[in-house]
Amino acid sequence: MASIQLKNISKVYPGDVTAVYNCDLEIADKEFLVLVGPSGCGKSTLLRMIAGLEELTTGKVYIGDRLVNDVPPKDRNIAMVFQSYALYPHMTVYKNMAFSLKLRKMPKEQIDEKVREAARILDIEHLLNRKPKALSGGQRQRVALGRAMVRNPAVFLLDEPLSNLDAKLRTSMRTEISKLHKQLETTFIYVTHDQTEAMTMGDRIVVIKDGVIQQHDTPQNLYEHPINKFVAGFIGSPQMNFVEVTLKDIEGKTYAVFGESALFIPGCVMSREAKDQYLNTEVVLGIRPECIDDDPARSGEYSTIVGAVELAESMGAEKYIYFVSEGVSFIARVSGGSKISGGDTAAFAIDCSRIKLFDKETELVISC
Repeated sequence: MASIQLKNISKVYPGDVTAVYNCDLEIADKEFLVLVGPSGCGKSTLLRMIAGLEELTTGKVYIGDRLVNDVPPKDRNIAMVFQSYALYPHMTVYKNMAFSLKLRKMPKEQIDEKVREAARILDIEHLLNRKPKALSGGQRQRVALGRAMVRNPAVFLLDEPLSNLDAKLRTSMRTEISKLHKQLETTFIYVTHDQTEAMTMGDRIVVIKDGVIQQHDTPQNLYEHPINKFVAGFIGSPQMNFVEVTLKDIEGKTYAVFGESALFIPGCVMSREAKDQYLNTEVVLGIRPECIDDDPARSGEYSTIVGAVELAESMGAEKYIYFVSEGVSFIARVSGGSKISGGDTAAFAIDCSRIKLFDKETELVISC
């Protein structure tokens, strides 16, 4: 087992294209860490640098206490699972899983024991004599995981391993990989662009944008305390609603005003010092869809806005309401029993205690 340290690592490609910039990160032994961000943000490049498949431009990578910058991938005691599975099509499942052990000249009895134990854990014992073309996508993914498992690596690196699966299978495989992590008690680093995968699987999430780490924390802390507008918008589904507002003092209370609407800003959202600094200034207000209610009579720290409903999307237990208020588009996530339909004009209650505020220029959070 091993911890990982990344110290000021960067990757610059020819043409001065920076894929990863000045990354500092410590990954604890047995941690399940998820690297998340939009396509092209550098997360896969970062993973490949840990694996030794991509040369560093600057910085140092430690696996355990060992500097591995000049250590070839095969000697880093890591195993990588790719999006494409990368199985040998002419070999059976058994031979695919045993291949790396044969290269190490491990005794046949030991190879057989390791392959069958991994197959048992992954519930693919009945597939050992099949070839990859006779397997479903989920079965191929399990074989790819099994091939990595038999090596007993200190670190598992998984690069978007579920991207080729359908939605239902992705959900079940998320659960299987999380169970596997707990069973193996090994360090997992998992790359995805799907924030739902990140939120449900990771002990800790690293959010990356344009090759730069924006924030890393537990899923709940990222959701509740985003450091900037990008993180706030990336974490959570559907995405947080954003609207440009002006902070104004109305009868001794602070409100976020847009058009003819005003949302109360309670003391728990913004410090007195921040209110004084940003009063009469344009800022960006963020409110999550689940913090908008279709009952305008809600009591407590709520403000009401009226909107024209463009679409009401039923999801079964809940409903997504797409509406426009003061020329601004919003999404509300409400109970599936809501009677609101497309074409309605409806009033919505905003949970003002859940509002986030961001500096318009820097996009850094300015609320508590």
